[in-house]
Amino acid sequence: MAAEHGTYASFALAPATRAGAVLAGGAQVTHRDFTDFVVDGQPLLFRLADLDAVSPLASDVPPAIFAEQVRALLLEAPAPLPGGRYLIYGCPECADLACGAVTAVIERAGEDDYVWRDFAWQTGDRPDLRLNGYHGLGPFRFGGAEYRRALTDLLDRADGTRAEGRRVLLIGARAAVLNKLAAALRSIGIGADITDDPSEVPPEELRAYAVVAFGRAVAEDRREEVRAAFRAAGAEVAYVSGLAPVIPLLVAQTEEALDRRPEGGRRIAGLRATGREAVVEVSSDCRVGLTVYRLDRLHRTHEHIAFDGVLPSGSHRLPLDGKAVKGDAFLVARTSGEVRVAAVPR
Repeated sequence: MAAEHGTYASFALAPATRAGAVLAGGAQVTHRDFTDFVVDGQPLLFRLADLDAVSPLASDVPPAIFAEQVRALLLEAPAPLPGGRYLIYGCPECADLACGAVTAVIERAGEDDYVWRDFAWQTGDRPDLRLNGYHGLGPFRFGGAEYRRALTDLLDRADGTRAEGRRVLLIGARAAVLNKLAAALRSIGIGADITDDPSEVPPEELRAYAVVAFGRAVAEDRREEVRAAFRAAGAEVAYVSGLAPVIPLLVAQTEEALDRRPEGGRRIAGLRATGREAVVEVSSDCRVGLTVYRLDRLHRTHEHIAFDGVLPSGSHRLPLDGKAVKGDAFLVARTSGEVRVAAVPR
């Protein structure tokens, strides 16, 4: 149905993740959980193919500021930027406008509707719509009842959701690898603990974990004992089997396991390797980085960037360097907010 300020669109909210990472050279990418805007059934962030950003509705924002952000989107608080503009997506590391942000004008229309229009990339007080506007994105007109219900429900649920946290339990035989992995996970905002015997951990503490990661040397009977301890505690967790003692690879596996979104809600819909090709399936245009990690005969780690660019929606076959995948090799595909891992068949 056409409207004065654009076509009516549905409005909803959905949990989203900006996956953290430990990059080559020790650089770190912070893990962020946030709530994304879903317009006509698709996350709005998916329409911005090459953007690493989060919404202002992040889980680690203090409660008072979180509530203020929600009230601003409801137009119950003044616009934070000149011209009635509101931040829609910002820098996931610092949220500083100087790093760049997606903003839009939010206003009331008619008796009860809300309109988002004039989307732009902004780094100062006012954006240049001609040069930096997202032409073709919006305007969106949302029915007032649906819009308010989604945001007020989020505010009502916020305290319980924010208290859940993200913790990982590490179990393995190589203390040095476990300690390095725990430090790497903590550096990107994921709680990590190490134990030999979770049966001695109180049930309420076991229920605080979202993932259990096993080292390659942990025998199957030992793994079953661990799973039994979590079942007895009534804890629902994801289990990860470490592919190799390569810290960036193990971090990526953990991040993938922590992502509980349904498959249909992910930009990287699939990742696998066939011979010397990587098959990457994406659900919407996005920038994808594909890295190969390989262990040689002396168990030294080699890292190779196989691809870094924007892929359109669909299935893509990307060639792999034969030397890069010789021996034990593994793929890590990343885009803004998520990661996929796959082993390369020998």
